[in-house]
Amino acid sequence: MSLLSGTTVSAAQLVSVSKTYPGSPGPVLHNASMDFPTGTMTAVMGPSGSGKTTLLHCAAGLDRPDTGRVLLGDTDLTACDESALTELRRRRIGFVFQQFNLLPMLTAYENVALPLRLAGRHPKRADVLGALDRVGLKDISGRRPAQLSGGQQQRVAIARTIAAGPEVVFADEPTGSLDRATGRQVIALLRDLVDRDGGTVIMVTHDPVAAAAADRAYYLVDGRVVDELHHPDVERVTAWLTRWEN
Repeated sequence: MSLLSGTTVSAAQLVSVSKTYPGSPGPVLHNASMDFPTGTMTAVMGPSGSGKTTLLHCAAGLDRPDTGRVLLGDTDLTACDESALTELRRRRIGFVFQQFNLLPMLTAYENVALPLRLAGRHPKRADVLGALDRVGLKDISGRRPAQLSGGQQQRVAIARTIAAGPEVVFADEPTGSLDRATGRQVIALLRDLVDRDGGTVIMVTHDPVAAAAADRAYYLVDGRVVDELHHPDVERVTAWLTRWEN
């Protein structure tokens, strides 16, 4: 059962999560609760310093909250030791970052296959090439990141996620380093992970167009969840942001 909704198990949940770093004037996250239903895309928005990336890191098991609970399905991440968290991230979580996080000495093919190898799986060539084909890069699978544009590198990162088949994908400003047109392509690919694969995407973004692709958006201010918007479109997100940021 969901701790927040009382219905089915969600893909991920934060329950009254707080986090303070040494030297910070106050909590970076303050009693934050969020529910991320399975098979949906959620945008997390807010001004710089509002705690968005910290929230994402806590939800993905990259950082530990001081108080509260973080759940992936019915697994309580706050009860896991570091070894269990590492295994969980390898097998059940995918990441798409603003700076792509590809290994420069590996080809696109090898970068896509790497998470599978780290998880102790033996990637099939057809599966790796199929993931690259899905993002339109099968024909350049032998190129290294330095030989790819920023948009191509981000599509390799998404192919890496597709091949691994995680339960939840965490995306931190996935369009932040891209031009408008390329960013739209990347958001469409993330949306396809939900609509085609039944996956769950949790995305930090400043971009109203990216947020409009989500099923729901949350807004953070000073580490607090202050509002949420269901079924966003560009006009509603823009008006929503204007209301909070002015």
